[in-house]
Amino acid sequence: MTTTTMAMLDAYPADTVLDKQLLTRIISTCGECAQASTACADADMGEKMAADLVKCAQLNLDCADMCETTARVLTRQTGYDYDMIRAVVQACAQACHISAAECDRHAHMHEHCKVCAEVCHRCENVCNDVLAKLRHADGT
Repeated sequence: MTTTTMAMLDAYPADTVLDKQLLTRIISTCGECAQASTACADADMGEKMAADLVKCAQLNLDCADMCETTARVLTRQTGYDYDMIRAVVQACAQACHISAAECDRHAHMHEHCKVCAEVCHRCENVCNDVLAKLRHADGT
């Protein structure tokens, strides 16, 4: 996905607002986090003690939705709006933070939660990198 994302950004007919490598990184990481979060939610429901993992599954699905939305919004560079991008990326960072914290609680018992937490932490960090660049780019 990273190669395709970069190729599409390179083919974009105008300058991108953010650095193409950073955009590629967040779009790809959001995609990876959405997949891991969805898989973890599914694995949660497949566990023998699934009732104990309902909250984890719900938070993972919310995180997956936020990551997918963030990747889609950041892919669109035409009509770029700093306020919209900032709001979406902040929401994604928060969803990843919350999902990672819940998965961290179960990581010692469930490998899928451990993997998911790691990806969510990584996605949160990339979101925070983008937010820092946005603050620098628009002076807020």
